[in-house]
Amino acid sequence: MQNHAPYFRSIEGEYGDKIRIIKIDVDKNQSVAAQFRIQGVPTFILFKSGNRMWRESGAFPLTVLESKLKPYL
Repeated sequence: MQNHAPYFRSIEGEYGDKIRIIKIDVDKNQSVAAQFRIQGVPTFILFKSGNRMWRESGAFPLTVLESKLKPYL
């Protein structure tokens, strides 16, 4: 299993208070995975003020993920 912490710390460092990243182990939190209909990992879901703004599954290079997030930040 890869350690993705540096990847996410980089995003949090770039956007400061504009973003909070929460990583959930879907095997240990199956009810959460079911609630959000997560069938593949990784799945990214962006919420803003409690509303789902964007969702996509799959691994992305950091630059691609940032470009997908920027319109919402």
